[in-house]
Formats: sequence, C-alpha cells, structure tokens
Amino acid sequence: MPAIEANGLTKLFGEFKAVDDVSFEVPKGQFFGLLGPNGAGKTTTIRMMIGVLRPDQGNVRIMGVSMDREPLLAKEKLGVIPEIGNVYPDLTARENLELFGRFYGLTKRTRMERASALLEELGLGARSDEKIKRFSKGMKQRVSIGCAIIHQPQVLFLDEPTEGLDVQSRRMIVEKVNGMNKAGCTVVLTTHNIEEANRLCHRVCIINHGKIVALDTPERLRSTFEGARSVEVTFDRVVECGLFFDQCITRAEGEGNKLRFYTSDPDEAMNKIMQVRDDLGLTIISLNTLAPSLEDVFVKLTEMSA
Repeated sequence: MPAIEANGLTKLFGEFKAVDDVSFEVPKGQFFGLLGPNGAGKTTTIRMMIGVLRPDQGNVRIMGVSMDREPLLAKEKLGVIPEIGNVYPDLTARENLELFGRFYGLTKRTRMERASALLEELGLGARSDEKIKRFSKGMKQRVSIGCAIIHQPQVLFLDEPTEGLDVQSRRMIVEKVNGMNKAGCTVVLTTHNIEEANRLCHRVCIINHGKIVALDTPERLRSTFEGARSVEVTFDRVVECGLFFDQCITRAEGEGNKLRFYTSDPDEAMNKIMQVRDDLGLTIISLNTLAPSLEDVFVKLTEMSA
C-alpha cells in the first residue's frame, strides 16, 4: 500500500483549470518532490491532497484512507508545514505545540513531553515560554514545524518551507525533516530551490500548467537530457561568447572571463574552445565538463510544455 495515492486530481476556478488530471503514488518512506514554475498548480495539488480543497474530479488516499470519505482519519495521519507559519502569535512556543497536540488527541503528559523535546531539537528551548509575536520569521517557522510533527505523522507535506529564511533556520528545518524521513516518515516537498530538491528527493514530479510533464528520479531525468551537458571555462581575461558559436555548441552563457557552453559533444566543444584560445593567445584558468543538472532538466521540460 502506498503512503499517498493521487488519482485524476482536477481543480477548476471558474473556467481556469488549475490542476488537470494529476495522478501519482508515493511509496512509504519516500522523499518526494513536487516542482514547477509559479502558477503551475503545485500548491493547489497539495491543498487537495491534505483536504483543504475538494477536487472537482479525482480522489486522494493517505495510508490507504480516503480523504473524501474519511477526512478526519486521513488528516490524523499527516502533518503540514506551510510556507507561512500557522502559529498563534499571542501564545508561547510551548503553548502552540501543546495546543496542536490537543487537536490530535494526545494526552496531556505526552504533549508536554513532546513539546519540550521538540523545542530543544529546534533550538528554541531557551525561549519556549515567550510569545510567538516576538519571534523572527525563521523562529516562527521552526515552531510551525513542531506543531506539524508533534503527533509524529506518517506523512509530512511541506509547501515552500524554507522560502525567505536565513541560512541557519533553513539548515535546521532541512536537517529535521531529512531525519524524520530517514526514520520512516514519507515526505512531500514543494520548492523553487531545485538544488535542494535534487539533494533531498528520491523522486520528483514536475508540473506545468496543471499537468505532469515528468515523474522520475533526479538521476534518470538528468540522463534523458544528455544534450544539456556543458563545458565551463575560465580564461585569464574577458572573452565574447559569440566567438565560440559552432555546430557542436548549442548554447553559450556567462559574461566576463567565465563562460559555459552547452553541447551534445563535450569533446568537440573543447576542441573549439582550444582553437579560440590559440587564435587569441588566451590562458585557461580552469576547465570543467558538467553533466546536466536537475535545474537544466527543469528549465528544458517547462519550456517544452509551455
């Protein structure tokens, strides 16, 4: 039984179809990424999966439980960390966590113990009894995480959880969520940080205009776009990209003395680079061949589906 089953999810707002027949499964214990440009339908898909929005067509099952027929039972099995924290500013950090523990039916002793432990893990132990309204955005988001996981959910949804956060808060959130996943929690992440998705996710689903355009592991997605391989070179002085245009180089970018050339044949591209180097008497400071990144694949797929 998969942890998550999304079958034919469709959502309309008036005549606009925000999500169009989206289907996928997420096995238990997987870290799953949901990627796409702004307005692609990611957040709408997540909201249908967690029961905030009702799909016009299709259905969702969480750990085998139908979100449509048994919404309360399905929601008991999941936790949600939104982009904007859903904490109560006039309550303390501890009071917020204990309140969410009550929502999930935890006993008083259990919620007190878990709240104390989580606040320490999230670096907020010394400020547990301060009101949230005095906290920074990063600290509020850490409290939001504590609220989302105090009942130890089997499935965790994160909608842009590190957007706009400082490095320390971002790292702490990623480490906590990654640790939960390694302990068996299924995680679904939406993010604009492609490198973060590449590092964390076992599989990624790329959505554009409400439709799935790709669904696979980051490694397999990269391997399907060998034409996105590139050569990165740094010269000892400024060079114009246009001097390197050739049949073997499909695209060039960069400015100054550091340039990147996209090619299906890195060997031929390097021959062209060496030719220009010799013609102009340049010195190469560094030279690297690079496999296509997940960001390259993301850009290519979303351009193709535009």
